Amino acid sequence: MTATLLATKRVEKPWGRHNLWPGFADPAKDGDPVGEVWFQTPHAAEPELLIKYLFTSEKLSVQVHPDDAAARAAGYPRGKDEAWVILAAEPDATIALGTKEPMSKEALRAASLDGSIEHLLDWKPVKAGDFVYSEAGTIHAIGAGITVIEVQQNVDLTYRLYDYGSDRELHLDAGVAVSDPVPFVPLPTPAPASDDRTILAEGPKFVIERWPAGHRVVTLPEGMMGWFVPIAGEGVADGVAWKAGECLTFEGRCEIATSPDSDLLLAYPGDKRL
Repeated sequence: MTATLLATKRVEKPWGRHNLWPGFADPAKDGDPVGEVWFQTPHAAEPELLIKYLFTSEKLSVQVHPDDAAARAAGYPRGKDEAWVILAAEPDATIALGTKEPMSKEALRAASLDGSIEHLLDWKPVKAGDFVYSEAGTIHAIGAGITVIEVQQNVDLTYRLYDYGSDRELHLDAGVAVSDPVPFVPLPTPAPASDDRTILAEGPKFVIERWPAGHRVVTLPEGMMGWFVPIAGEGVADGVAWKAGECLTFEGRCEIATSPDSDLLLAYPGDKRL
């Protein structure tokens, strides 16, 4: 048996919610809101990828993540590309990606200090079913009223440029240094798969596939770990029962059976699909 059901870590955030998503228990009404649910292996820092759910009721800070080289220079194992599968979004929900116009580093720092950066970002509308891949160096902010599954390189490293006047720490020196303050250019759309899979992302740091219901056998190269993320439905992976709101890892060959209403993600490191 190669499939392993992962433990969850609930993370309270000021921008989180008390009503989460089917499959997740809501926090107590008088408790702190939950903003993230992480799926962790027993040795949480080791795998290349990390899967999260995010539940927003307010805008997240304006932030940026370093690439591999900058992160390793700062003592971390890797940088942070990340991608978002939008599960639900309020009618006016937006995500900021890149700046409206190219900016110098000096102008970026000044705009972060005086708050004008919020209005210099390109706030793009999002809806359920959208997909965004945000490469390291992209200045971004997830808006309010959004539920997403996030696939990211596994590192807890965020540089906060602006936080709407809150007292949370900013990281202007490091953040400005790793930022690419230019308009966002999405990655090219991957070529269609030859079967019923939808390829959402094909590199540069990971591949994300979306599957409809059905019986499947997946074989990963030796030494590679895959993440199986059920969005809807239930089923069995190599004898391990799963349902929506959970996450499994597997290595080698894995046989997966699903209920008819299933909607599934598969994520794995690399820049090419299997």
